[in-house]
Amino acid sequence: MGVDSFVGWLRDVAGVLHENAAYLTELDSAIGDADHGANLDRGFQAVVAVLDETSFESADELLKKAGMTLVSKVGGASGPLYGTFFLRFGTALAGVDLTPEAIGKGLHAGVEGVLARGKAELGDKTMYDAWAPALEAYDAAVGSGLGAALTAAAEAAAKGRDGTIPMVARKGRASYLGERSVGHQDPGATSTTLILESAARTLP
Repeated sequence: MGVDSFVGWLRDVAGVLHENAAYLTELDSAIGDADHGANLDRGFQAVVAVLDETSFESADELLKKAGMTLVSKVGGASGPLYGTFFLRFGTALAGVDLTPEAIGKGLHAGVEGVLARGKAELGDKTMYDAWAPALEAYDAAVGSGLGAALTAAAEAAAKGRDGTIPMVARKGRASYLGERSVGHQDPGATSTTLILESAARTLP
């Protein structure tokens, strides 16, 4: 695999987030600022504009540029968090062969960046509740190849996403609602799942 695979992934993510923008914003309107879908859609359309104008020599260069674009174009919490994820992911892939194991290390590095910025823990009702099981599933399946590892990660993320519904939010705007946040699916965990499902479709 090469840089073209990652270009295809980012284009697919942009399409999926565009299709789901209203849904993500609806989820966010219940427990957040009602802008998650709109913000991510705007950010990834900006990433697509960069892809249309620029050719990249390597996956790390591409992912770092995507991350910087998201940080600069997206408001709210999601831009800095996802921007940091792609920046750290790209940095971890610099100068290495793009093996399933290397991509796993890149995913871990990206999520560590999200945690450093967002300070979330498991059970806080955030995107980390989808990322944490996804990384664990990826690591467990990586010996079976990239496709199997990404599929396992996406399936685990979906379970983590669904698991946010009964949680009381402890981070971000949703935490202000306390018990009233129970019964609502976390929008960040939902967008994380969409991004991983896209990766499972497009990267292998």
